[in-house]
Amino acid sequence: MAEYEHILTERRGDVLAITLNRPERLNAAPPAMFDEIRSALAALDGARAVLFLGAGRAFCSGADVASGALAAASDPGEATHAALTGHYHPALLAIAELSVPVVSGVRGPVAGIGCSLALAADFCIAASNAYFLQAFVNIGLVPDGGASWMLPRIVGRARALEMMMLGERVHADKARDWGMVYEVVHEDVVDSEAWRLAERLAAGPTVALGMMRRQLHAALDGSYVDAMAREADNQRAARATADSMEGGIAFLQKRKPEFKGR
Repeated sequence: MAEYEHILTERRGDVLAITLNRPERLNAAPPAMFDEIRSALAALDGARAVLFLGAGRAFCSGADVASGALAAASDPGEATHAALTGHYHPALLAIAELSVPVVSGVRGPVAGIGCSLALAADFCIAASNAYFLQAFVNIGLVPDGGASWMLPRIVGRARALEMMMLGERVHADKARDWGMVYEVVHEDVVDSEAWRLAERLAAGPTVALGMMRRQLHAALDGSYVDAMAREADNQRAARATADSMEGGIAFLQKRKPEFKGR
């Protein structure tokens, strides 16, 4: 595996885990961290699921604006725009375009760009001490990282506005009730539970799962007719896979299918 400055990568079976690794700063994310995430995703090397974790007691406390180029910029507005369009956003788009399922396991602060990263996963498992935060209003800024697109689609307009305009913490249990997270577990087991789910997904029919996540993403902006047309195209492609054949045979033989991701 490649060596990085701000993240750790681990390949365990068919799962690629990417761990944000700045625990001394609650994994505050400089632009280079998201460049590294994009680089790691570009080198899946056959991985059939991706898992995002955070080292230490936080998942991510947001973008690192207190140090580095962003803090030293003579024009903070232009520097922030460049960081978003050139670093943070491309990594998040790379996640959206992945052909494999994505899981995040979070604890402590899940703020700002970290919130966008966690919720970009198909499944988010949260520790009971996790909280989600859009704190931009507290410093006179606006949500970024796709949050204004993502949050209303997950929690609805009223709750998205509550998060954005009031800038208050949404704790794990509330996030579960709002549909933001898949499961809430004790903080001691959040990583292991996230691994368990990622490994379960990695053992599934990878081609079909990849098409599911991308067709759902497209359906959020498309029409009913467009969604059905995409489903028909994807179903045709899925029927041609070895996993589909294995699934049918296993059903007839009344056994659990053994999917190979092909």
